[in-house]
Amino acid sequence: METETLLSSFVKLLVSDVERSAAFYEALGFKRLRSDPPFLQLRWENQAEVYLVKAPAALPVEGRRGAGVLIGIRVGALSVEEVAARAQALGVSVDGPTRQPWHTREVVLSDPDGYRLNFIEPA
Repeated sequence: METETLLSSFVKLLVSDVERSAAFYEALGFKRLRSDPPFLQLRWENQAEVYLVKAPAALPVEGRRGAGVLIGIRVGALSVEEVAARAQALGVSVDGPTRQPWHTREVVLSDPDGYRLNFIEPA
């Protein structure tokens, strides 16, 4: 069950369009907890929090978002196949599922701003 208790770790993503990004994440299965401009808070089960933040005009981030970073999310109740199917229904290219040597199955996809999301389950 989702709670309003803040998790100890989270990621903030600078995005070009907060509502477009929120719709994408919600279609994957994230739940919107609150919208307090300039932040919009989302949660994946009780495991991960993502804050979407409108990129300030003075901060040059175009072409620099997400380079070399995978945001890891344990799938929990869904399987990596279910997450992949939801992403593909949004027209997103998905890498995987791939069995990794560290005993996980993983899919990787990109959000509308190019952030790479790595959904993970035990193999």
